Amino acid sequence: MKSSSQAYLYAIGAVLLWSTVATAFKLALSHFTPLQLVFIAVSSSIVALTIILLIMGKLHLIQRQWMSRPWFYLQSGLLNPFLYYLVLFKAYDLLPAQQALSLNYTWAILLPLLSVPLLKQKLRKSDLTAALIAYLGVFIIATDGHITDIHFDSAAGVMLALTSTVLWCLYWIINTKDSGDPVVSLLLSFLMGLPFIVVTLLLTESLPTWNTNAFGAAVYVGLFEMGVTFVLWLVALKKADRTASMSTLVFITPVLSVGFIAWILQETITRSTFIGLGLILSALALQQLLPQLKRRPPKAPVSPGL
Repeated sequence: MKSSSQAYLYAIGAVLLWSTVATAFKLALSHFTPLQLVFIAVSSSIVALTIILLIMGKLHLIQRQWMSRPWFYLQSGLLNPFLYYLVLFKAYDLLPAQQALSLNYTWAILLPLLSVPLLKQKLRKSDLTAALIAYLGVFIIATDGHITDIHFDSAAGVMLALTSTVLWCLYWIINTKDSGDPVVSLLLSFLMGLPFIVVTLLLTESLPTWNTNAFGAAVYVGLFEMGVTFVLWLVALKKADRTASMSTLVFITPVLSVGFIAWILQETITRSTFIGLGLILSALALQQLLPQLKRRPPKAPVSPGL
């Protein structure tokens, strides 16, 4: 099988798995608090990533990367998994899954905007255009379509979902300065974040009680939101001829997610979710396509025939 074909198989596998995790969040949160879910999911992900690195023969890199930048991985672990997933799961706890999913997906719009002050990158017109369209979609979803009579079912949930996008963007921005193996870096972040999770859990709540179905959903989150799927996506990018062709597959994720939410959770997908998510996806497409169209050389004029 050609490398490009393998890349698509890995990418499609990652997209399909990511599409199911919003549903898994809600199923697990019906049994656990957001903090308890973070604890189980992160612990599961650490085990999975350790096994993956063992298979890849890269366990020896853990100590080397940690010793080279301990403070960096401490910061990284504080952002993700501790703060990011705690805020994200709390948003899912307060909002319908379709709303939390759509609002969280705007991180891709926010990332280039935050890169301007933090990475000194130039702000493109396409980024501003995409942001205006995407956050119009956010407003429609957050108000359930009542844009003239502003009312939020859960203002706290909306704020938490949008805050999660900021935390996720900050995590990726600081990781642009990380030259280590990405799987090792993710494991180190989770290892550094776990003590924050455990201490907070012991001080404010209690350890989760055993429930087979509930633990199954929480472990699923750890494996396929945080651990295994990340590795599948990295392999896909490594094998791909063009990274851009892989990135467009991500647009399928929220659409499939909404389908799983309607099918498994039996949530009625509202018109405002369809409209808002459509605007967010349109904004993401514009953000990627407009700069490419501008870079194309103009066509040479065709000489009139004699």
